[in-house]
Amino acid sequence: MNYQQALEYIHGTYMFGIKLGLDNITLLLKYLGDPHKNLKYVHIAGTNGKGSTSHMISNALTKSGYKTGLYISPYLEEFTERIQIDGNQIPKERLAKVTSKVKSAVDQMLAEGHPSPSEFELVTAIGFEYFSNENVDIVVLEVGMGGRFDATNVIPTPVVSVITSIGMDHTQYLGDTLEKIAFEKAGIIKDNSTVVLYPQGDEVVKVVKEKVDKTGSCLILPNASDISLQSADLNGQFIIYTKENSIFSNLEFKLSLLGDHQVTNSLTALTALEILAEKGYAVSKDAIRESMSSIVFPGRFERITESPLTIIDGAHNLNGFEALTKTLTRYLNKKINVVIGILGDKDYGPMLKEIAPFTKKFFTVTPVNPRALPAHELAEYIKVNLNMSAEELESIDSAAALALNSDSQEAYLFVGSLYMIGEARTSLNKRS
Repeated sequence: MNYQQALEYIHGTYMFGIKLGLDNITLLLKYLGDPHKNLKYVHIAGTNGKGSTSHMISNALTKSGYKTGLYISPYLEEFTERIQIDGNQIPKERLAKVTSKVKSAVDQMLAEGHPSPSEFELVTAIGFEYFSNENVDIVVLEVGMGGRFDATNVIPTPVVSVITSIGMDHTQYLGDTLEKIAFEKAGIIKDNSTVVLYPQGDEVVKVVKEKVDKTGSCLILPNASDISLQSADLNGQFIIYTKENSIFSNLEFKLSLLGDHQVTNSLTALTALEILAEKGYAVSKDAIRESMSSIVFPGRFERITESPLTIIDGAHNLNGFEALTKTLTRYLNKKINVVIGILGDKDYGPMLKEIAPFTKKFFTVTPVNPRALPAHELAEYIKVNLNMSAEELESIDSAAALALNSDSQEAYLFVGSLYMIGEARTSLNKRS
């Protein structure tokens, strides 16, 4: 099996859809010899901020000398982004080799009458197998969706669990209230564990605390007053962490990621790193300074070109758009052309309403995804419901060409779906 064959096999399981539950992944891992039981974890759930927080923690652990696995989803440009060690993506030939081994286990499952794993279950098993083979010191493991029935939740008790910002997303699977969604996210909390919760509303805190109490766990609530933004520009944010009686007290650092929400994400990450330090992981201030300033997380208010200014951002739900507009308010003093592509199962009305005051003109595209909302439908919705100009474009690549060939004083934002901005990133970089 080569790399392309591995991808075709993995993506071929898309037809089996999303399966909530741990029976299939547990059985598949058993056929593989339970590689997930050989590893230590930082387990991260949440609606927004999982990826940023995961990168902050994993980068700090790597800079501290630990061989650190990172498992994320989805990817922007290359599938191998999903499985990394010390910032290096799994080599394509290794992905093919590990996938071949996992396929043999799946074939055995099917021969014995068991159902096929879903695509996410398959990729999760590949990640565990690779990390186990490579004898990593610790894995920063990002939940795919929800938490309670997510395939990653098959792991034993992690060193620390982290729950980031919770908002309304995937409501058809997780529930239609914050409380219901918080309940699913809190499902990653295991008996006698330590949990860090991103600062947020009382309704979420209450649900998480109930789960913590039931499991005899310890809940750590970071205090937003312990971190302060000193200054910021498009090159980064300068931050000080002032928590008393912390090994990181009075830590000053530059954060390469932009936005007020990233300041709070860094607070959450620092709190998790404090717990790791208390449990024997040697994480220094110098390692954190170096890691925070060097984080590269594509697709999070990422500038691709300066003139004209082109930005891509992975906001794909209302909370994400709210964070995005705060960032636009801080860093840009003019309206921006918005290239937007959305999945049809999203509640996109409030998202469009949030970004509209910052928009000079909308350009709509169709993400490459079976769940995509067609560009012409999105354009019509904008015209009718927002009474704004919206032009349908034939492809994401044509949108990239439009942006880069525009006047140098113009600004373009590509947003709405991670699937869309991944293709946009590729096209913009190829053309710039």
